[in-house]
Amino acid sequence: MNKKEEVKIAGVVTLYNPTDDDIKNINTYIGDIERLYIVDNTEGEDNKNRIPKNKKIKYIFKNENVGVATALNIGAHLAIEEGYKYLLTMDQDTKFKPGVMDKLKEAINKFDMSKIGIVTPWQTTKMRLNEIDDEYDYPPEVMTSGNILNLDVYQEIGGFKDWMFIDGVDIEYCLNVRKHGYKILRVVHARIDHELGDIQYKYFLGKEYICNNYSPIRRYYIMRNNHYIFDMYKDFEPSTCWRILEQKPSMKAILLFEKDKYRKLRGYIRGLKDYKKGIKGKYPYKN
Repeated sequence: MNKKEEVKIAGVVTLYNPTDDDIKNINTYIGDIERLYIVDNTEGEDNKNRIPKNKKIKYIFKNENVGVATALNIGAHLAIEEGYKYLLTMDQDTKFKPGVMDKLKEAINKFDMSKIGIVTPWQTTKMRLNEIDDEYDYPPEVMTSGNILNLDVYQEIGGFKDWMFIDGVDIEYCLNVRKHGYKILRVVHARIDHELGDIQYKYFLGKEYICNNYSPIRRYYIMRNNHYIFDMYKDFEPSTCWRILEQKPSMKAILLFEKDKYRKLRGYIRGLKDYKKGIKGKYPYKN
């Protein structure tokens, strides 16, 4: 790519029962992109009147939770139809800091994008990550929010897996990108804030436990989808596949510290059973 070429980027954000702060997050990046597709998965009542008034925005109200993967695919397909080569993928709980998008665009112009599937910033979360001094690195996997997807690569690998619905969507996409021979480029000094749920660190008998406080339904998707990812990529990258399959530390944290223990553990059991039955798609239970 010509280094002086202007990088035009579309974006997609998925809404689901958003808070006022979630809506405000849109204003932290809307000025840095040319188009924003808002896919609203809220059930019952749309949030259109709460959305910032901006000609860049195309609002899509689904009136049901179609899942993160499907929402991302909707945004990607619209971006491709409108001629964009790059797509920013956002969670509703993520905000951009000034100057971050400029650094990401600089990286797109600096590197050979025919070899890169994702350009990503450093995500500041409650998770304790080792700091990196390098300006750029190539992580094996990244969370979806804040990523800029190369839409040529997106089309080549078949996009996101709709049937995964929520959990594991980002891990599977990254593995798929790398399995096809592309890299994930992280711009280390471009940093964004990602709330990433209710993460807490607890201690018992001198040992540290990470409490994610995920809902029982999230536990279901984690167990089920991670087993499917294992089957798809265990020969390509066994270390990642075995790591995501290990849920014993999370189960111990649930038993020791988290609320709603029974339903969360039941979610794990249901997820494993449904994986063995070959069930995919949206959570099939009423409670």
